[in-house]
Amino acid sequence: MNESTRLDVVGRPARRKDAGEKVRGKAGYTTDISLPGMLHAKVLRSAIAHARLAGIDASAARELPGVHAVLTRDEIGDDIAPTYGYFIKDQPIVALDKVRYEGDTVAAVAAETEAIADAALRLIEVEYEELPPVASIEDALSDGAAELFEEAPMGIVPAYGAGASAELRPRSNVCYRFNYETGSPDVFETCDHVFEDTFHFSRMQHFHLEPFAAVAQWLDGDRIQVSTSCQNPFALRKELGRVFKLPENNISVRVPFVGGGFGSKNNCKAEPIAILLARMTGRPVRFALTHDENFLTNTQHAAILKLKTGVMKDGTLVARDSEIFLDSGAYSDASPLVAEKAGYRIPGPYRYRHIRTSCYCVMTNTAPAGPFRGFGGTQTSWACESQMDMIAGRLGIDPLEFRMKNLIDLGEPFVPGESGMDSDLREGLELVAREIGYRERKRNPLPNRGVGLALGFKDGGGVNKPAQARVKVSTFGDIFLHCGTVEIGQGAHSALAAVVAEILGAPAGRVRYMPINTDHTPFDQGTNASSAISVMGQAVERAARSLRAQVLDFAADRLGAEPQDLDLEDWHIRKGNEALPLAPMIMGYFGGTGWEFTADGFHKAETDHAAPLETQCVFWELGWGAADIEVDPDTGLITVHKLVVSGDAGQAINPLVCRGQDEGAAVMGLGQALFEEMVYDGTRLMNGDALAYRVPMAQDLPQEFVSITQEQGHGPGPFGAKGMGEGGMLPVAPAIANALFDATGVRVAALPLSPPRVKAALEKNS
Repeated sequence: MNESTRLDVVGRPARRKDAGEKVRGKAGYTTDISLPGMLHAKVLRSAIAHARLAGIDASAARELPGVHAVLTRDEIGDDIAPTYGYFIKDQPIVALDKVRYEGDTVAAVAAETEAIADAALRLIEVEYEELPPVASIEDALSDGAAELFEEAPMGIVPAYGAGASAELRPRSNVCYRFNYETGSPDVFETCDHVFEDTFHFSRMQHFHLEPFAAVAQWLDGDRIQVSTSCQNPFALRKELGRVFKLPENNISVRVPFVGGGFGSKNNCKAEPIAILLARMTGRPVRFALTHDENFLTNTQHAAILKLKTGVMKDGTLVARDSEIFLDSGAYSDASPLVAEKAGYRIPGPYRYRHIRTSCYCVMTNTAPAGPFRGFGGTQTSWACESQMDMIAGRLGIDPLEFRMKNLIDLGEPFVPGESGMDSDLREGLELVAREIGYRERKRNPLPNRGVGLALGFKDGGGVNKPAQARVKVSTFGDIFLHCGTVEIGQGAHSALAAVVAEILGAPAGRVRYMPINTDHTPFDQGTNASSAISVMGQAVERAARSLRAQVLDFAADRLGAEPQDLDLEDWHIRKGNEALPLAPMIMGYFGGTGWEFTADGFHKAETDHAAPLETQCVFWELGWGAADIEVDPDTGLITVHKLVVSGDAGQAINPLVCRGQDEGAAVMGLGQALFEEMVYDGTRLMNGDALAYRVPMAQDLPQEFVSITQEQGHGPGPFGAKGMGEGGMLPVAPAIANALFDATGVRVAALPLSPPRVKAALEKNS
């Protein structure tokens, strides 16, 4: 890239597009929207985990002054499809026949104020017929367990390629199972050693600062207009069209800035209730959940992972069988998508002759689970990288050398039919090993101190994901970028604008990223899978290059020159030593009103049935991590003295933003490793609020925190860029667990690595 795009005129990193608004407190979020006559929605949540709804009496609530509508199952008519979901349509707008977790939505109220709505909720009487609860994965899979769904909800299984398959409801309380196999399990018989280990992964909350929120209007002609805090406005529009049985051109979804999502703000959340209440009242309705309600809406999957790995005595990996059980909670949400990713990623970036995996989505009477940063990679990196160290130790091989021996080479396919690895895995691993002082520490160990390494690994860019973009330039060179990538805080708008500026030879400040409105923004599948620069970036690049060609063709025609002899620079045409302004040229041809040049770009990976997920991976997202820790043997407290994380940006469009993404991800990984866990007493969430739920604080940061942005240059995006933002989270927990073993000889196979859990393991080992 030109330095002019990456740096401003005084040599400082180019400023983010959203920096000024956010620093001044001027940035607009869904929660800030206020419309004339707007009502406020609140919902009644079940205090019982599993019960049939015998009756609901909302008459007193409807009579309360200031209440305009009360929504219960009785208001759900035949003109509405009452349930929604990704692959499986099982989550009701409000409870229909049953409640399935403590926090399930039973009724909703629209009132003049939130206080009145809350008062109305207390007047609603609900009669429950309690059913046996299913609190955990083990409970759900036990003989005779109560079924959350006696009848199968509507669902689909997408097409898969070679070696991959899936099925709906393979057994009681399992809504989906993903399978993958390549090679032959017979090779286990040739292995010198076969190791079997089980790992437990804790449930986290996304803890985004902006709650789920939607402001909806039901307009004349059965038109819906909704502003929402969501990551995939076009997929949401499609699902709302299905739920409300309306054509999509009757539904306008608008997305302002989003105050964090980390995967949770996909598909329907607050929108259906806000829209239904708007239809019932004829008034705009704002439905903004509280932070505590976020805990009851979407979570990360807790998991049990069982690994069986065959290896030769010289450390050569041969075979890997895996069983993964994801706790999907009460509704499927995106569990099938997470299952296919977890099931696909469980081998890690290593070379095997045989791989077989099954991943089960297990239904329990707890809060629904869905996408979370890393999307199945957090669970699988934890188990895979923990077992890598365990196997190395059993064979008497250094864990670093064991990994180096088995890592996939640059350009080598992950599995048959898949794309080649686009990062040098050994280069990255050596980088973090040097930074942590791995070999020196192994030669000179310290009491109660340990070092550990890990790799995080995921396929990036989404599966079969399309993206469109449009670039327009006005007479005077003002640039409009239209695309559906949502700004969640990750800096995507700045990076995509920088791509356009680079190609059009313009200062980055001249590019404006236009507000997202599904009525006129080009299509995008969603802002997830680190796909902004890798997928949408390619669509943006093609649109910008097409527009540049148009401008040069126009100028060549006006100047009697060949396009290849011209260049575009700051909205001037450079011809030899001449710099000719474009604006007079444009108005001289099109008239005083001028003209807009416009071009569209599109990208989608080609469908490939030889690839297990039906398209080859767009890019591979890696995170390398290393930790230097100290353990207090009296308390089990882990102190992280130094944490090193590194990701490969391919080409960093904005180096400072890339660094921030990796560091933010690493701190989330630190939380997963040491603190974060949604604690259930049976089916009751015990720490579902910001005070009780422990996240990393400033004093928890490592004494040394080093992030290294690699630019290996092999990415598919503009100028060789790759997606970032998830990989930095993945290696942190296993690296710390591996360092814990190095320090104490104790292996803890469950997260978080809290003082009581570590202390208990130390005492058991003593």
